[in-house]
Amino acid sequence: MIRPLSIAALLLLAACGDGQPFEFSDEEVTEEDEEEEETGGFDGDGTPPEGTEGPTAGPDESIFRTEAEDGEGGGFVTEVIYNAASDSFTVDNIAFDGDRPYQRQDDFDSLAGYALYASVGTPDDDLVVRDPVIDPRTGETVDQFDYRAIYGVSRDQVRVDGKLEPRSRFAIVRTGSYRNYGFGGFLYERNGGVELPQNGQAVFAGDYAGMRVFAAGAGAGGLEYTTGDIEIAVDFEDFNSGEGVRGVIDNRQVFDSNGNPMTLGGGDEALVAPTLIFDVGPGALRDNGEIGGTLSSRRVLEDGKVEIYESGTYLGIIGGEAEEIVGIVVIDSDDPRFDDVTARETGGFIVYR
Repeated sequence: MIRPLSIAALLLLAACGDGQPFEFSDEEVTEEDEEEEETGGFDGDGTPPEGTEGPTAGPDESIFRTEAEDGEGGGFVTEVIYNAASDSFTVDNIAFDGDRPYQRQDDFDSLAGYALYASVGTPDDDLVVRDPVIDPRTGETVDQFDYRAIYGVSRDQVRVDGKLEPRSRFAIVRTGSYRNYGFGGFLYERNGGVELPQNGQAVFAGDYAGMRVFAAGAGAGGLEYTTGDIEIAVDFEDFNSGEGVRGVIDNRQVFDSNGNPMTLGGGDEALVAPTLIFDVGPGALRDNGEIGGTLSSRRVLEDGKVEIYESGTYLGIIGGEAEEIVGIVVIDSDDPRFDDVTARETGGFIVYR
């Protein structure tokens, strides 16, 4: 059961095909312009997903993935629409997130090079509600939950069916307005196919950005942002039973919901953001360019003992002539600042050779 905080107090389905739930336009998008997407799925244990046509998506196909409904509020976002003319972001299937598109955040509109958006109809720091939602019969203001979105788009484009599209992109939607993780979701995709090398190795690097939300216990609720540097390496020859992938996310930082840096370290009960390391093993890469596996971080306690701090999965898709990777990371941890509070971080990245 998902329990909302009071307003004052405050893996994976797959869909593919030529019609993309990500939509990009210089004009306003109407309901007639929107298309329904097909859905399918795979388990969220790090295994790359099933393909769009038949059991496996081919290397020449575009691929689109969304989060699975996990019983904790994840997986409800399966379609987003970006409007370039108004620089706004429309999210489908989320209740009480305003009655119009999300807007760029004031004074904090990007993170690690990715765009940030916020739903409307919630109070700002001065308790002023921007674009309130009004009951048309009574004229009363309807309280809304505070949703945030991160949107990343490739610096490169590819022509698909005669139309120029970003080679890859991702979107993450989360809220800190619930005592549990709340509703949200993530999407990521590759447009066009991939040409994987038959031998050799490659390294990709770029920026990582994410959001942390919380569940259970006193003090739960709220939302924080995270950033980091990410590097991924791929061995295209070995293992024989499936190519190996390794990666690290380091230089991590944490920010509050207004973009203010948060202090890290200072004892066993302090917030930390150690380096995340991909677990290396066979079968992390499929012939269609999809990657998936597990990752974790460790921290050193005051008594010198080392413990696993965060653990979770990474998922991604290699695109082009093995030129870039788009992907998502989901990790859980016990937040050392509170009793019986877990944190879930969902981050996205686009890395380049």
